[in-house]
Amino acid sequence: MDTQALATRFTEVLADLGLECIGVEFSPSQGQSTLRVYLDVEGREVTLDDCEAASRELSAMLDVEDPIPGHYLLEVSSPGIDRPLFTAAQFARFVGGEVKLLLKAPLEGRRRLKGKVLAVEGERISLEAEGKTFEFEHSAVESARVVPDWVALGYVPQPKPGGKKPAKKAAKK
Repeated sequence: MDTQALATRFTEVLADLGLECIGVEFSPSQGQSTLRVYLDVEGREVTLDDCEAASRELSAMLDVEDPIPGHYLLEVSSPGIDRPLFTAAQFARFVGGEVKLLLKAPLEGRRRLKGKVLAVEGERISLEAEGKTFEFEHSAVESARVVPDWVALGYVPQPKPGGKKPAKKAAKK
């Protein structure tokens, strides 16, 4: 399954709606496979109406062109706060931000990395993780997601329920 080719084709179909297909995931299964399409819109959040409109357009295209054999479920979604990154250009949008990724093969003994994107030059990505700089081609990435900066998003961490309670004051006699 060439998800890059599907993403390119979906981008063409969705352009008239003002939507961008940032990536596609295909999860094969014995019972029912899932084709997940992530949308983006420049300058605003993706809405439910955007997802519904995209779903109608993509369903019609998939019915006509039939690029995927067998039964599957089409899911159309916003990328969410922990958005997946499918291309080096998408990594470049998050230079200075934190990402977590899974590499196709170990790099310095590690397949999973979590760190700050330092730079993106063409297809080459530099990441600072665990006090070291890792450099790799985007083609080495199996999957990647942005790590949300909850504080920058305005979320204040709350203590967990049942945590340590303040000490009682001693009673005066």
